Amino acid sequence: MNVINSKLLMEWLNKINSVLWNHILVFLLVGIGFILTIRLKGMQFRYLFYSLKLAFTRKDDQSEGNISQFQALMTALAATVGIASIAGVATAIVSGGMGAVFWMWVIALIGMATKYGEALLALKYRVKDKKGEMRGGPMYYIRRGLKWKWLAAVFALAGTFSACAGGNLIQSNSIADALRVFHITPLWSGLILTFLTGLILIGGIKSIGRFCAVLVPVMAGFYILGGLIIIFAHMSAIPGSLVLIVKSAFSGQAAIGGFAGATVTAALRFGISRGVSSSEAGLGSGPIAAAAAKTDVPGRQALISMTTVFLSTLVVCTITALVISVTGVLGRTDASGTLLNGSTLMMEAFRSVLPFGDFIVLVGIVLFGYSTIVGWSYYGEKCIEYLLGKRVVYPYRIFFCCFVFSGALMSLDLVWYLADMMNGLMALPNLIGLFALSSVVVKESSGFFKMIDRERKGGGKKKENRLSSVFG
Repeated sequence: MNVINSKLLMEWLNKINSVLWNHILVFLLVGIGFILTIRLKGMQFRYLFYSLKLAFTRKDDQSEGNISQFQALMTALAATVGIASIAGVATAIVSGGMGAVFWMWVIALIGMATKYGEALLALKYRVKDKKGEMRGGPMYYIRRGLKWKWLAAVFALAGTFSACAGGNLIQSNSIADALRVFHITPLWSGLILTFLTGLILIGGIKSIGRFCAVLVPVMAGFYILGGLIIIFAHMSAIPGSLVLIVKSAFSGQAAIGGFAGATVTAALRFGISRGVSSSEAGLGSGPIAAAAAKTDVPGRQALISMTTVFLSTLVVCTITALVISVTGVLGRTDASGTLLNGSTLMMEAFRSVLPFGDFIVLVGIVLFGYSTIVGWSYYGEKCIEYLLGKRVVYPYRIFFCCFVFSGALMSLDLVWYLADMMNGLMALPNLIGLFALSSVVVKESSGFFKMIDRERKGGGKKKENRLSSVFG
């Protein structure tokens, strides 16, 4: 009976996600990203290298905020460079074919402008509470910028549940699935993860920021290095893989082994949904971390936030996709005849080249997944705090930890269906608010871009100080 109910639930979730992603969000995400790209004159391309330089070299500890710019970036990356960058890409390819990767690239390129706009608004409309802590995010810029309290509440409610689904259940489920290969039961995986998550959450955003600033660079570098070794070991297969990604995005992909094949619609749907899960551009979660950063002007931290899309999707996700393609593991099955998917597919790909490749994936999944849980705990906490006040913060943290445990015991398909739906319901009000405030983004950015253009040409600090009041 439970199996029947589970299948029925997944069928309903699949129908909801199909309508939400195929007929609504695909147009909003692409449309708003394209509009911002045009109105901001392709700023993601013009200022990409400058934003990367800011992300890893600039320090601003004198401005108002709870955490440093680098800690804010790492907290956002902790939530983006996660399971979606490994298991999420693998499930997208298994469900939508290699063409799904192309649509992940598209949504990332235009999503960089979206991510910039979200972060800028979050910083412009953030507020300081009685304890001196900064609060911000879509719920604040929707309420303060548009006066639409009802839509702000809808976002906060969806954000609370999305943190428990996409930011929690997926991560603990994928970690437990990976650890099962090493004969660690989901029960123990769930218990250990729950305990470790609780330890970090006790300290709040400052503890989360310090933790992510140390863990994220190490885990990302570890995984990227292993992936690049595999890709370079199959150098001759790279051109064919890139051609396959582009070609199958518009013509679908034929069946291979246990892989049943995929249509163009499937490639589009899973590419966009997993791309949003990876980059979080348009989702509205990243701006919550950006709002806590110490920065002199909103635009500067907004540029830093934009780099998360580039690093998570265009770097890490591309490495994952190429590893799957060049190793030819798509369509393989395990000893029981079950199609390899998610983390097990990535383990097979890494193991096919590196003697301890499965261990690299395991470490990557555990660290990526755990950091994502920690990052999303803050997002969910800020959303429910907006709705119900400070009194619910500690009960929510306990509730969130319980989800960590339950996620380890759930089925992979059900978890991803739930996450896709919650992410979609979270993105919808944020995109509406972002579109309605797009003129504010353009106006604020105009002066900021002129300022940094002068900086890059050696314009000096005096002009910067005169302009900083514009963004206050």
